[in-house]
Amino acid sequence: MGFNGSIPGVAGLHLVDGVALLRPEEQVFAAMLTGFANQQLARNLARTTVEGRENTVRAFAAYVNAYPWLWTPAMVDEWLGDLRSLRDLKRSTIRSYSEAVRAFCHFVTDPLYEWTATCEERFGTHPVQVVHEWNTAVHVQDNEADAKKRAFTKAELHAFFAHCDDEVARIRAFGRKGWLPAFRDATLFKTAYAFGLRRNETRMLDAADFGRNPHGGEFGEYGRCQVRFGKAKKGSPPKRRGVLTVFDWTPDVLDEWFTEVRPLFGTDSNPAAWPSERGLRIGCQRLNSRFIAYRKALGLDDGLDFHSFRRAYVTHLIEDGWDPRFVQEQVGHEHASTTSLYTCVSSDFRTRTLRRHLDSTIAAALQTQTGRQA
Repeated sequence: MGFNGSIPGVAGLHLVDGVALLRPEEQVFAAMLTGFANQQLARNLARTTVEGRENTVRAFAAYVNAYPWLWTPAMVDEWLGDLRSLRDLKRSTIRSYSEAVRAFCHFVTDPLYEWTATCEERFGTHPVQVVHEWNTAVHVQDNEADAKKRAFTKAELHAFFAHCDDEVARIRAFGRKGWLPAFRDATLFKTAYAFGLRRNETRMLDAADFGRNPHGGEFGEYGRCQVRFGKAKKGSPPKRRGVLTVFDWTPDVLDEWFTEVRPLFGTDSNPAAWPSERGLRIGCQRLNSRFIAYRKALGLDDGLDFHSFRRAYVTHLIEDGWDPRFVQEQVGHEHASTTSLYTCVSSDFRTRTLRRHLDSTIAAALQTQTGRQA
């Protein structure tokens, strides 16, 4: 409830009764969007989510060239069809767009918010819900990611990290300052894989987020990583988790970065693990451009993206015999079924498993035959 007892987003908070509007259609629509934003913020949704939905509603209104009280389901059909056929957007993206319009229509048609009565009074008609199950895609499976996306194989991962190191050496050999950002990005990529992190989880790490694990003293000061900006549930703050170090090479990589290279950025007052040359910390766009440049240089396919480090972490741990529950806890999945979606067990692993069982079967058969002959 608002400070005066009204519900956040209600029409009366954004339009004054009895006051003539200079541009009534535009002003009422703008007031609806403001009310929609306030209602979602009251639900504790992230501002980025609220702004994204608002932009989607504006885009739909511009596409159909009509205000909400004139929208029809046929307009949604045409819009979604255009997004799919002409712009070739992903299924998940199209669904998020349709859900934004659905949520907006649900808001403006709810009698509690009084927008239907306001539109009837001013325009002689009112908005209706135009997004239904029968004119939008049905969510039928848990994993709707692009089928091309996959994990790194161990050989590809080794080649990628070797290329990262070669680029640092190459740039430094020419006496350019660019070797520092290249070194930072190389260490960041390795850290993303070493702890199975998402892109933003990695980017938002601070130097203080690494520490000792009392049960893994061999890793020294880098026995664990505290993730503070994990993927949040809707309406909730970022999810925290602690990730334990599992690879013996991780402490050496991080120690070199934090003790020898990071201080060269002049980071005395900057807590970020990966400082930017111009700001507090590196941005997502910079990470993407560096990753894509290295991927193209190695001739790797576009099924590999930053998230492939996380897919590879899960896959390789499972391949190497780590307990699935441990892996699930490490990557912060609430359900084991989610971890299983990330597990892209490679053909090499399947071949080794098959070979091991075949060899044991043949050995048992030979032993039986030898026993009979004896």
